[in-house]
Amino acid sequence: MSAWLGDHLRALREALRHLAATPLNSLLSLLVIGVALTLPTAGWLAIENLRKLTGDTPGVQQISIFLNVDAGQKERTEIDQRLHDADAGSWQFVPRAEALQRLQESEGMAEIIGSLPKNPLPDAFVVTPTVSQPESLERLAETFAAWPKVAHVQLDSAWVKRLDAILRLGKRVVLLLAALFAGALVTITFNTIRLQILARAAEIEVAKLIGATDAYIQRPLHYFGLLQGALGGLCAALLVTIGSHLLTPPVAELARLYGGGFTLHSLASDEVVALAVIGGALGWLGAKISALIHLRRIS
Repeated sequence: MSAWLGDHLRALREALRHLAATPLNSLLSLLVIGVALTLPTAGWLAIENLRKLTGDTPGVQQISIFLNVDAGQKERTEIDQRLHDADAGSWQFVPRAEALQRLQESEGMAEIIGSLPKNPLPDAFVVTPTVSQPESLERLAETFAAWPKVAHVQLDSAWVKRLDAILRLGKRVVLLLAALFAGALVTITFNTIRLQILARAAEIEVAKLIGATDAYIQRPLHYFGLLQGALGGLCAALLVTIGSHLLTPPVAELARLYGGGFTLHSLASDEVVALAVIGGALGWLGAKISALIHLRRIS
């Protein structure tokens, strides 16, 4: 066990030595890997922020339950209890008088409302569901419509479906970008390891002559690819975090102008670790493939 651990520590030290030996080349490689991982990561983060924004914005995914005009306190209490039992999310009761006042405060509506002989608006419950899938929202709306003393249930399912389709399309594009740049990362590491093998061809030949195994020779190369990919992942996390901090003030200002409050979310600590792990795994894969192919050519 100690011998195995010593071999891996030696390989790790050698990989670190090769990274430090050419600092400029290593830095440029890390920047290239960081940019390759930044683009899909930024796209994924943008979609998650958009999903949180639409989920937190009133009116985007709400169901309005309009009661019959003749519904009394008993019916309102029953609807409130049914909403509680259904665990549909949060809801707010809007009395007809309050609804009329809100409508009267709208631009150009004061004279029209004033000319009406009586309040034509019904009592309503505005429900903010916990679910966001269009199919689930439609089923929830159908359930509400079947309740007694419910005159009409309003759900802008077309808007929800369009939003869901946009988010699904965005995720598909991000996945394609991730696959494309993952291939680019593997290619970068593949070429870096190839150049290392060519530069050390004579050293590798001597090592094989004195009995060094392929695993012994490949191990430092694997660690080099893993370290380069992991550091590139951390570089991508740094770039995304800087970009998020730069965009947070204008996004918050835009949200404020639209009467809302929204803070742009950056990468969490576990997501930074995941990005480093993904970069390290892709770097290791590129080094593995390159070592298997090019070491065979050295007898």
